[in-house]
Amino acid sequence: MDVLGFVNLYVIPGLVLGSIYAVGAIGVSLLFGILRFAHFAHGDLGTLGGFLALTAVWVLGLQAIEALPLAMAGAAGIAILLDRLFYKPFRKAPSIVLVMASFGVALILRSAIQLIWGAESVSYQSGIQRPIWILDTFRIAPRHLWILGGVAAIVVAVHVFLAHTRLGKAMRAMSDDPALARACGIDTEAVIRFTWAIGAALAAAAGVFAGMDVHIHPSTGWDMMLPVFGAAILGGIGRPYGAIAGGLLMGLIEELATAPLFFGASLLPPAYKSGVAFAVLVAVLLVRPTGIFRGKLF
Repeated sequence: MDVLGFVNLYVIPGLVLGSIYAVGAIGVSLLFGILRFAHFAHGDLGTLGGFLALTAVWVLGLQAIEALPLAMAGAAGIAILLDRLFYKPFRKAPSIVLVMASFGVALILRSAIQLIWGAESVSYQSGIQRPIWILDTFRIAPRHLWILGGVAAIVVAVHVFLAHTRLGKAMRAMSDDPALARACGIDTEAVIRFTWAIGAALAAAAGVFAGMDVHIHPSTGWDMMLPVFGAAILGGIGRPYGAIAGGLLMGLIEELATAPLFFGASLLPPAYKSGVAFAVLVAVLLVRPTGIFRGKLF
């Protein structure tokens, strides 16, 4: 295989997949950094966002990328409600209690999605899209351009929010030292609400982008949870910027594992590609549990 074929068939899809993981991993890192527990319903919030976007496509006649803000807003509102109902009563309980509650919330969300939208896979649009040639060299599908552009815009927005807004600085302060943040007069409940909203919006974006890339299914978000958590841990759990690097690396590693790099043979068959995330996760936890950017430990 020549270099251009390798880039078009493996590197570009790896970057697209990695960018989807990165968006989801940023949400995981934000939630863990402030709430101090692993939210296992994060993926199902992403699935919910994907189906909210699908409803907007069906009812309003929008394109999936146009329905993205509506899906993010809807998922944010539902996450705040879920926090009020299922997480706030256990705020002072051990983190394992919140983790178990998140498993219950994940089952509730997945069952609700199946009841409302059915249990089948659905695509945002039908037909085959012709790829676009860039500089007569690189081939990329139009949906992949929208995914990469959308992820870039979201990453820039998150950076501006965390670095240059008062609420973003309060979130960073609470992530570093919650007790000191409360002593300084920061409204921690407001910070928690906004953290849920932002984390759910990012999960919804990942769900919509995953649906744009292939299709949306009630278990789409759940299937992404392992690589998303792996990306967050690889970059450094609790470090949003590390999550971006971890997501891109995870996507590239998954795609390159199926590339014919070893005398015309691949390291793994495509059917086992999802297992790469588990191997990377275990390796990181054994070798460098704080990740690339030295995040928090579980």
